Amino acid sequence: MIRNPGGIINNGVPDMRTGIRMIGRMVGMRPPVFWGNPPGAPGLAVRLLAPFSLIWRAADGHRWQHGGHTDPGVPVICVGNINLGGTGKTPTVIWFVEHLGALGRTPHIVSRGYGGRETGPLRIRPDMAADAVGDEPLLLCAFAPTWVAKNRLLGVQAARAAGADVVVLDDGMQNPSVRKNFTVMVVDAGQGFGNGYLFPAGPLRQSVPEGLARADAVVIIGTGAEQRHLLAAWPALTLSDIFAARVKPLHTGMDWSDMRVFAFAGIGRPGKFFDTLRAAGATVAVERAFADHQPLSDKLMTRMAREANRVNAQLVTTEKDAARLPARWRRKVLPLSVRLEVAGKDRLIGLLQAALGHNPEDT
Repeated sequence: MIRNPGGIINNGVPDMRTGIRMIGRMVGMRPPVFWGNPPGAPGLAVRLLAPFSLIWRAADGHRWQHGGHTDPGVPVICVGNINLGGTGKTPTVIWFVEHLGALGRTPHIVSRGYGGRETGPLRIRPDMAADAVGDEPLLLCAFAPTWVAKNRLLGVQAARAAGADVVVLDDGMQNPSVRKNFTVMVVDAGQGFGNGYLFPAGPLRQSVPEGLARADAVVIIGTGAEQRHLLAAWPALTLSDIFAARVKPLHTGMDWSDMRVFAFAGIGRPGKFFDTLRAAGATVAVERAFADHQPLSDKLMTRMAREANRVNAQLVTTEKDAARLPARWRRKVLPLSVRLEVAGKDRLIGLLQAALGHNPEDT
């Protein structure tokens, strides 16, 4: 008999937060190394965990099949992924919000508020604390009215009542409560899909074919070489509407050329941030990588500031990490603002307009 691993299945539904906490305890908040192994090379750890992945897959399928898929009365654009952790959803959400605004729409954003205490629906204010509402909503609320809601349907309904004529659902591909008009699957080309196995044997929430079946478009973020390698490893992606994208620094007047920096980040793949800084011309004297969404305590910041002073470097972090900074550090740390650049954006906007022009298909 296969027992419920760590309590990650509750009432036939995968409890993602409990599962992530379990893996966090196992690996010290770092993904297991074997998650990054090439597809087709499972190894002993994967073989041992594969039965639990089957439970995960069955429970996810049951949850999706028996979900409400309720039409909330407003178009919903879902930006999600099939990986555990970050793939670039936040800059993709911002991209869609900005282009929806350019189309004359009034978008609101609904987020689960990962890492926050509030259950919502709650409209975010910039002065709220990251440990209450999560760091991503604090960043996103600068671009559109943003709501935190553990119950996504209630969040979308609250946004509609407050005047939204379209809702961008941040990280909702696996959530069956709301019917979507358009679903975008975001892929980090450098990270790919790891070993291709479902949690806990691998880094995936659902299989690649199942994810592609739920997606209307795939945005692949990375360099040209990373994207070519990903498509060679996962040729099924080429059967979808795929869009190559890059994250580039926003031109804010900040001259990063030859700036000596102490760079720290707690995002899905901190190396992307460090590479982006170098591409902008900065000299990265120190790299400090933390787990995704790791709290940035005053004690930790003081320690890093002393180290930065010793190497004569400026503290720099991501926009998302900056939202978690203690108040007294927000003027002392420079955030690197980035935006998504999508190749073939006119075609993607055309798909988006077509989706907004009709009711979503039955799921």
